[in-house]
Amino acid sequence: MKIFAKIRFYWGATVISLNTAVLMIPALMLFNKHKSTIVHHINRLTLFMMGGKLAQEGTMDPEADMFVMNHQGIVDIVAMEALQNNHLRWVAKKELFDALWFGNLLRHGEMISLDRSSKAGLLKLIKDVKASKEVLHRPVAIFPEGTRAKEQPLLNFKQGTKMIANKLGLKVQPVIITGSKWVLNEHDRTGHSGTVHYKFLPTIDVSKAEKNWFETLHDDMQKAIDDEYANDHRSR
Repeated sequence: MKIFAKIRFYWGATVISLNTAVLMIPALMLFNKHKSTIVHHINRLTLFMMGGKLAQEGTMDPEADMFVMNHQGIVDIVAMEALQNNHLRWVAKKELFDALWFGNLLRHGEMISLDRSSKAGLLKLIKDVKASKEVLHRPVAIFPEGTRAKEQPLLNFKQGTKMIANKLGLKVQPVIITGSKWVLNEHDRTGHSGTVHYKFLPTIDVSKAEKNWFETLHDDMQKAIDDEYANDHRSR
């Protein structure tokens, strides 16, 4: 059976790459005013072609300025865009903007580039998030672990997320993602049909929150991840 899981992985990777290059990037270039709708519908098609489904628990807060999520792989993004149509502005490392296809997608989608090797990178990120809130009116999506995790425990969250939220007084909604690694596991190079689950936790108004809100957020997300594994046998 493992050979089929390998085949499904390469099929899924091919679908994501081709739909991005052949459908999404040209559509974004031609229909600039409909970016959110384009990204939403093409990602729904992509997930369907991969054999993936969606499930949501809780409500996505329309007033949230930032969505904080755990991260396992590219399906986290594909499925999140397929789930909703709120014109999210994703924070991605600078190196991805240099990639041939996905770099074009990020640039035409007006996503946020983060240079983690530069001290000026955090200042730029603050400026970009502020513009997202006050000028573009687009919520920001970020993975505070900073990288794809292999195991159940969350990695330590990068403090830059906390600093930005504190400085700008953001409303932050944590989101738990489970099941995406089953659909496409980039570490083991396996793929399966399955459901990606998104659980929206209560929003935190940082301007009114306790000083340790960020640490509490991490612990609450870990508890929700552990509960889903224990009760529903879904790993993150």
